Amino acid sequence: MKKPIGRKSYGSIAHLPNSRMGPSDHSISNGQALIATEKNRDRHDVVIVQEKLDGSNVGVAMLDDKIFALIRAGYEARTSPYQQHHEFDSFVKKNEDRFRSVLKNGYRICGEWMTDAHGTIYSLPHEPFVAFDIICGNNKRVPYFNFKEIIGDTFVMPHEISIGQPLSITDALNELGQFGKHGALEQVEGAVWRVERKGIVDFLCKYVRPDKVDGKYLFGERVLNTWVDR
Repeated sequence: MKKPIGRKSYGSIAHLPNSRMGPSDHSISNGQALIATEKNRDRHDVVIVQEKLDGSNVGVAMLDDKIFALIRAGYEARTSPYQQHHEFDSFVKKNEDRFRSVLKNGYRICGEWMTDAHGTIYSLPHEPFVAFDIICGNNKRVPYFNFKEIIGDTFVMPHEISIGQPLSITDALNELGQFGKHGALEQVEGAVWRVERKGIVDFLCKYVRPDKVDGKYLFGERVLNTWVDR
């Protein structure tokens, strides 16, 4: 099998201090953590904090005017051994016009596919695809304000907790509350910090609560979230 874009669709996001990390995870530097959560460098730093959702990382790329549904590793979703990815492929085919409306050739939109419960069960008040990034052909992220403008009402985005100044982990989790803003029926997983500078995405980082158990619903019989169709 080949990867249509020749690479992974989406890389890993580094963790903030005290975030629950797996064996292959990595953390950001103390200086980056300070910028995201306590003190910016100067007025050019913009910190965006959003709810972290617990689903399958997927993407949709447009290459030579063709649309490809991708899993995180960069392979086509239709080749995945998992049923949820075949359902994502069907969703992309059904909604191809919507994806074309936000993509240029060489670009891809990345998001969370939430039909299946992974470590958190949801009763989603929206469709199961949530968009969190558009990535250009040079593998650079589109800045947040441009991303929001492009997406508009076409797709759901993760809940925006804060925008502008650094935000502490405690304040971010307090704003989300126990269940967050996307219909979680269990304690929310955490949050993602996005630091931009002069219109360029500088770095991302995340916090996952220490007692979060990854993929606890992925073993055995399939556990589905519920959602509201568009």
